[in-house]
Amino acid sequence: MTEAAALPGQPRGGVISGAATARAHCVLAPNPSAMTLDGTNTWIVAEPDSDLAVVIDPGPLDEGHLQAVIDTAERAGKRIALTLLTHGHPDHADGAARFAELTRSAVRALDPALRLGGEGLAAGDVITAGGLELRVVPTPGHTADSLSFHLPADRAVLTGDTILGRGTTMVAHPDGRLGDYLDSLRRLRSLTVDDGVSTVLPGHGPVLNDAQGAVEFYLAHRAHRLAQVETAVEAGHRTPAEVVASVYADVDRSLWPAAELSVRAQLDYLGEHGLIEG
Repeated sequence: MTEAAALPGQPRGGVISGAATARAHCVLAPNPSAMTLDGTNTWIVAEPDSDLAVVIDPGPLDEGHLQAVIDTAERAGKRIALTLLTHGHPDHADGAARFAELTRSAVRALDPALRLGGEGLAAGDVITAGGLELRVVPTPGHTADSLSFHLPADRAVLTGDTILGRGTTMVAHPDGRLGDYLDSLRRLRSLTVDDGVSTVLPGHGPVLNDAQGAVEFYLAHRAHRLAQVETAVEAGHRTPAEVVASVYADVDRSLWPAAELSVRAQLDYLGEHGLIEG
């Protein structure tokens, strides 16, 4: 067993860009960082025999990347018919308006401010293009507007930042809420149990070959962090910064600002459930 296979979700080895399933192809944006891992995964999704494609998360406003996405689709004989957004964070959505201009495609998103010439997205919506079927799955928590997209034909789900290909994601307080996030993880777990989803196509990092294992790991991780935060508060650490220094001491300090957002969300959750005093 390789080291990668031993990790929760079994991250797929090799280059992140390229074909991930029969219908999903990743074009990696050139924006690597501690927060974006290798960069943003822009997904081109299409039926193999169709000339129409859907793009999910065109990524940052980087002309070279946006053109690379278009070129990749055109080399496969496909025209981009629609652009979808998993959420509005800049590394996923800042290039959307320019991409819509280049491709003359509408942009659909949950947040009305991000839509361009297209309708909104809601739970239960089914998006079709050239025989392709994508089902909208609301997964708020990382942000209030976070969505995932179920690709039934490939037994896959595109998760944006709700589940990453490596490590764990933050709950971006105050927009993101931990209770919502836990509900979203359970909703994704239901997809793996009831709908046979086996593959996670994340917004950052490698493809995960064990969707259920990834979701279970995320749920266990959140429960563990909540217990750590509760213990830290009981030990006298009252401010989010103090809790971060205690609970995230082994985490790179460059990630502490993001960790503090998650801690604020965890403190709110614990307070709402009467587990700590407000």
